[in-house]
Amino acid sequence: MDFVADIKLFGKWDVSSIEVRDLGLKSCIGLAPVNVPHSCGRHEHKRFGKLSINIVERLANRMMRTGKNGGKKTLALNIVSAALEIVQLKTGENPVQVLVRAIENSAPREEVTRISYGGISYPQSVDASPLRRVDLALRFITDAARQSSFSSNKPIEECLADEIALAGTGDPKSYSIQKREEIERIAISAR
Repeated sequence: MDFVADIKLFGKWDVSSIEVRDLGLKSCIGLAPVNVPHSCGRHEHKRFGKLSINIVERLANRMMRTGKNGGKKTLALNIVSAALEIVQLKTGENPVQVLVRAIENSAPREEVTRISYGGISYPQSVDASPLRRVDLALRFITDAARQSSFSSNKPIEECLADEIALAGTGDPKSYSIQKREEIERIAISAR
């Protein structure tokens, strides 16, 4: 029991005290204690296997997109680790807690799908599943970091830290919060 309490993420942050306020997302945000969030893809062939992957590893996996970081997991983990350190310096809180809050704030509750009925297709509002909500939130956060880093001289670690800190406070200037509101606005009009 003491051994599990000693495990800290990257040797710095304790994940045992992290709380998930959104009960719908509680089962989809993996907060298992690990030293290095690298599961080597062992959950790949299990149905809903990514539910048991640590949320920080899922963020690193989203950072590994085609282009500069494609397939370079060590580089993605270094980016995420540096971004979490910057978040801790900015907010003074546990950066994993700020990341979980950012995911809760930027996860859309409703989205739109296309329904075909009698040869006519029209948009229909549907509730998003919890797993899809987390996936979309992670996509929005990493896309924001990638876009802001591409258009400026700031390194991607700072851009990712800025986005996590802004989304964690629910700031409307955050790209991920803007995307969530846009998706929900479209879904409300398609009810």
